[in-house]
Amino acid sequence: MADLEYSVRAHVATILLNRPHRKNAFTLDMVEQWADALLEAGRDPDVRVIVVTGAGGAFCSGVDLSDFKGDKRSPLGEKELLTKRVHRVALALEGIDKPVLAAVSGPAVGAGMDMALLCDVRFAGNSARFSEGYIKIGLVPGDGGCWLLPRAVGTSTALRLLWTGDFVGAEDALRIGLVDEVHDDEKLLDAVYAYAERLAGRPPVAIQMIKRAVRQGARTDLPTALDLISSHMAVVTATEDSQEAYAAFQEKREGHFTGR
Repeated sequence: MADLEYSVRAHVATILLNRPHRKNAFTLDMVEQWADALLEAGRDPDVRVIVVTGAGGAFCSGVDLSDFKGDKRSPLGEKELLTKRVHRVALALEGIDKPVLAAVSGPAVGAGMDMALLCDVRFAGNSARFSEGYIKIGLVPGDGGCWLLPRAVGTSTALRLLWTGDFVGAEDALRIGLVDEVHDDEKLLDAVYAYAERLAGRPPVAIQMIKRAVRQGARTDLPTALDLISSHMAVVTATEDSQEAYAAFQEKREGHFTGR
């Protein structure tokens, strides 16, 4: 079986990390496949939602150190390992307007936790455990943790977790805002795919515009955000899906959307 599997069903793409014997720690080859799968999902008009999950009761235990700590690299080589390879996943996710959902069971550690934070909504099983464990091996978070975590849980909580590398269980993760829902492990994927299918049944252009507006709004002032949303609204109202959504609402029926 492949270390990473990509599939599409009912407008939902799934990226499955598939190295359960290593708790889905990723290799450099997996990073390339992961980024390529995200780009494919972003391009594919049949894909409306993306789910990222792991096999064998784990999400991702971070980088496989045996793959990353081979030959001694120069400082420039270390930087380029991240910027030209590992960061491809983070930058691909940053550029995707489609909803991305994380289904986390078991450990999500280091870059694995960062990968979960890069997703728009995080669902956790009861067994989920999160740790920014870089400090335990004398490193700084290399995949966006210092930027992502404060935005999810606040600065002081983020610093505490980044400085200590302590594990956070599913219920505590829910309490501090690190995850959005917690489910029994055996029901986790059912809950994630039910939500994914609900989103996939909405007008996809409007769904993607909403995500874009939220991200743009985080970086701009209110007048700029309002100006941008007026342009987005002009585009959305001109789509066939917008007209279908309004007709379905008036007729009290489910809409059928094509992304046009």
